Amino acid sequence: MVKVEIDEGSGFCFGVVTAINKAEEELTKGGTLYCLGDIVHNSREVERLKEMGLITINHDDFNHLRDAKVLLRAHGEPPETYEIARRNNIEIIDATCPVVLRLQKKIKQEHTQKNDEDKQIVIYGKTGHAEVLGLVGQTTGEAIVIEKLEEAKKLDFSKSIRLYSQTTKSLDEFQNIVEYIKEHISPEVTFEYYDTICRQVANRIPNIRKFAASHDLVFFVSGKKSSNGKMLFSECQKVNPNSHLIDSAEEIDGSLLTGATSIGVCGATSTPKWLMEEISKAIQSRLTGQ
Repeated sequence: MVKVEIDEGSGFCFGVVTAINKAEEELTKGGTLYCLGDIVHNSREVERLKEMGLITINHDDFNHLRDAKVLLRAHGEPPETYEIARRNNIEIIDATCPVVLRLQKKIKQEHTQKNDEDKQIVIYGKTGHAEVLGLVGQTTGEAIVIEKLEEAKKLDFSKSIRLYSQTTKSLDEFQNIVEYIKEHISPEVTFEYYDTICRQVANRIPNIRKFAASHDLVFFVSGKKSSNGKMLFSECQKVNPNSHLIDSAEEIDGSLLTGATSIGVCGATSTPKWLMEEISKAIQSRLTGQ
């Protein structure tokens, strides 16, 4: 008998749960609700909410909206988005994750704090990612974004550095960047770093490693756009090379099931539980059909 197990620790983080709950709550009231960007980096969940009436728009559409209701997703937005909303009489339903909000405030305070120190505000994160755009926006576009340790080497070590992190980045990589800056920064200037990585996300790494290692075949369920998905999937692959990234039951390669005795289904902070359950059922029906 083949065992198929869904990882209990996978699925939406609380920030995403809150955003989706707010969207569903507003949609049941009737009226038109727009969402600025995909509410979550998972096309299946976006599709489900679209069927309920949620209309996803981009920043260009948003700039031309008037007298409307718009949901801001968990990733957060730069100050100019709120400014446009005020000018265009747009009602904002703000579902920015509280962890992201705290980080935005910290960065804004650092940026507006005027002293004689010539400092660089550095954000370890993915260039162009929605959350990172919201963070850079707190510094009127002046923050420097680095995606990996290699890019930290290009910083100006003769100037003070204030380092922050996108909330969903790898803790290990962040610590490597901190160590590198500590070793190379001039003693004449100051270096302060703030570990702003969400623990609910960071703690998933040891959990997912353990889960992936305990099965001989793993299906990691995630949207292709999810940076958290990419990061967690690579953690699965490190401990179990027989891990496969899929975003729907249609992508299950039946030949992988042959000979497997224990199959694990897990996912990202943007993966809905119902989708993992759907995939688990599809695996089970293929197994019984074999």
